[in-house]
Amino acid sequence: VQLQASGGGLVQAGDSLRLSCAASGRTFSSLSMGWFRQAPGKEREFVAAVSWSGGNTYYADSVKGRFTISRDNAKNTVYLQMNSLKSEDTAVYYCAAGTTWPPNPRAERYYDYWGQGTQVTVSS
Repeated sequence: VQLQASGGGLVQAGDSLRLSCAASGRTFSSLSMGWFRQAPGKEREFVAAVSWSGGNTYYADSVKGRFTISRDNAKNTVYLQMNSLKSEDTAVYYCAAGTTWPPNPRAERYYDYWGQGTQVTVSS
């Protein structure tokens, strides 16, 4: 599976941004998808996850109510809509794919494939 993340950029606090992650190489609708991020000097952390059907979603507490993960299986793409962005959201955002719905969506070890990352910078 190849994952290509896009949509990052430089925005101001309070703005919105939508990230996309296009998948290829495997039936997309069979994959669970997640977003992670890594800020400078920090470990990579979980952001959000969505099951293969889109029926189950899971969010980190820090983004709950501001970010929305969704997917379009017809387009082999998962999205992360980010609203009310804060400076602490600044990070490289990575999409990831797993072949099963992980027992713990926060844990990186349950994801089998990773994209290259897209930079999101939020200025205050």
